[in-house]
Amino acid sequence: MSIAVFDIDGVVADVRHRVHHVAHRPKDWAQFFDAAAADTGIAEGIAAAHAAAAHHDIVWLTGRPNWLRPVTTRWLADQGLPAGQLVMRADRDYRPAPVLKVAELRRLRDRDIACFVDDDPAVIAAAAAAGFPATLVTWVPRSDALAGAQDRAGRT
Repeated sequence: MSIAVFDIDGVVADVRHRVHHVAHRPKDWAQFFDAAAADTGIAEGIAAAHAAAAHHDIVWLTGRPNWLRPVTTRWLADQGLPAGQLVMRADRDYRPAPVLKVAELRRLRDRDIACFVDDDPAVIAAAAAAGFPATLVTWVPRSDALAGAQDRAGRT
C-alpha cells in the first residue's frame, strides 16, 4: 500500500502554547519539549490524517528528537490518530528541517509516497524540488520562533 507522510507539529499538534520557551535567548529547549504532552490537536490536520488513512498507510515524519518518542507515541494515540511508522530526528542531529525531512523521505522512497503534508514552507519547497508530492498546510499561524527552530537551529 502507498504511504501518506504527515508532519506532527503544526499539522496535527498545536504547539503555540510552548513556543514562548524558544522565542527569546536563552532558548529553553528542555521546557519546550517537556510541554509537548500538553499540545492540543488541530481538527483539520486530524481529519486529513484520517482521510488519508482510508487509502494509505500513515507515516509520521517529525523533527522532534527521538528521546521524545514515548511522549509523541502516547500523544498520537490519545488524539485517536491513525497508527503508523514514527520517524523522528536522531538525538543531537541538528540539521535544518528541510535537509532532515528530504533525507528521510528519500529513505522512505522504496514505498510509494502518495503525499507529504507539512506546515513549513521551506520543507515543502525542498520536498517538491526533490520530486515528492508535497502539500503545505496553514491551519495554524506559524511563529518566527518556530520557523527558526525548524529551519535554522534544527531543533524540531
